[in-house]
Amino acid sequence: MKKLFLLMVFVFVCSGLIAQKEIRLRVINQYESSVGQFTLIQGANSKEFVADKEGFVLLPLDSVQEVKITAPVHDTISFSYAKLDRTKTVVLTKSFDWKDLLNPMFYIVMGGLWIILLIVFAETGLFAGFFLPGDSLLFVAGIYSTNLINELFKSFGLDWQRGEWFDLLLLVTLISFAGIIGNTVGYWFGRKIGPTMFRWKDNFFFKKHYLEQAHEFYDKHGGGAIVFARFLPIVRTFAPIIAGIVGMDKKKFAFYNILGCIAWVVSMIFAGHFLQKWVQAQFGFDLKDHLEAIIIVIVLVTTAPVLIKLITGRKKKSET
Repeated sequence: MKKLFLLMVFVFVCSGLIAQKEIRLRVINQYESSVGQFTLIQGANSKEFVADKEGFVLLPLDSVQEVKITAPVHDTISFSYAKLDRTKTVVLTKSFDWKDLLNPMFYIVMGGLWIILLIVFAETGLFAGFFLPGDSLLFVAGIYSTNLINELFKSFGLDWQRGEWFDLLLLVTLISFAGIIGNTVGYWFGRKIGPTMFRWKDNFFFKKHYLEQAHEFYDKHGGGAIVFARFLPIVRTFAPIIAGIVGMDKKKFAFYNILGCIAWVVSMIFAGHFLQKWVQAQFGFDLKDHLEAIIIVIVLVTTAPVLIKLITGRKKKSET
């Protein structure tokens, strides 16, 4: 009897050792960013771990036991490894932070294509979008083009079989339309009450020096400023207003407006979509796992001309 008992204990211990082994898991939040440091809770035991930049980590898990993961500013989640899908990814919900407004994935997760259209319109149509991540948002939208169009069709109860180019062209068409309408609203606003804006006081949504920079930019480049401004944060918000203030011909403005908006949307959407495919094919990694670095690069590249102009402009004023 004693031997039988020892044999059962031995089998139980061995089965536990076999069941619990180091398993590779990915722990991210809803924006597909690594959670970083988190705590794994198994029964009465808990231990802290740190995931890498892509969210991957090796954990000692029993494949069938339900465990919990908790992390700062994230909701706790319970799961068992055996019930996860083939990607073996655990997604924690991150609490809202004001810095999330600068993260393109925040808008894609929260509102999808509808919020992207609103943001592109708001950058020029509502004059309140100069702080929004326009360029990086379109780049990331290109990476998620299929997902965005899928969600759009589902919202209308449609389930059509589509191709890659159909999704891309539809995405470009809808976003371009929102941008063209936004610029047009800004132009008409400039024609009606634009001159009085130079007497407005600064507030969160309006900065007079941004308006002055856009005016200077327009004086230097003329009609082409409407095209160039699309690629410059802040300037693109106020450029159509300046065009309205100086009384730019309606047909001329419409031409440059359409040309600039399509060029901007196509370049950003296509860059995100095809760069993602090329990098994945050539180097075997997914740009979705490095969105934070990509966004920083895009922000630096697109804001550099504006920052240089601000610095050089201040130097000239101080010298004068």
